[in-house]
Amino acid sequence: MQTNDLIAALAADTRRISPRAAQQRLVVGLGLGMATAAALTIGSFGMRPDLPGALTSTQLWMKAAYTASLAVIAVLAVLHVARPDAGPTRLSWLLLIPVALLASMSAMELMTTPGEMWMPMWLGGSWRQCSIRVVFLAVPIFAALIWSFRQFAPTNLRRAGAAAGLAAGACSATVYGLHCGEVSATFVLTWYSLGIVAATGIGALIGPRLLRW
Repeated sequence: MQTNDLIAALAADTRRISPRAAQQRLVVGLGLGMATAAALTIGSFGMRPDLPGALTSTQLWMKAAYTASLAVIAVLAVLHVARPDAGPTRLSWLLLIPVALLASMSAMELMTTPGEMWMPMWLGGSWRQCSIRVVFLAVPIFAALIWSFRQFAPTNLRRAGAAAGLAAGACSATVYGLHCGEVSATFVLTWYSLGIVAATGIGALIGPRLLRW
């Protein structure tokens, strides 16, 4: 058999794959992961008792906008690093926008709050649990993203693991907001961000082992 005949025979056995197969698999993985995280939130921590009323508050949407915007950027980064020919991630600087906006809100918050109230505002009533719970809820989302990666072909495994960890942390923080009643921008900037950064670091550490071909 000549080379051209062999190539033609091999090509005849290949399945046609949708050009959006990666996006579709990622959406499925994210959906499964976030549904699991939501179930864990409800089962382990419970929803905010004042959630219906809180849905009309600016503070809840401020928190959701911060974590959700980080999640969207992170998911775009995941799609980028999933390709074997992925170059440098050019989306990283976008992460600075929601961080800078929330930092500005935090600064305004501190300027308009008496100094003796700074510490209670910063720590809230759940600072010991917040970051840990964000990481805990990120586990099923990270696992689902790793499952999604099985159909991809990333070559920079540490960067892919970090991107998956960032996406998982930001998504889990968004879900956790359904339970957490903390409304201070200073609290969210510190403890939510710490949980997201921790999930990113864990993803960078264990991602290469889980994504190895």
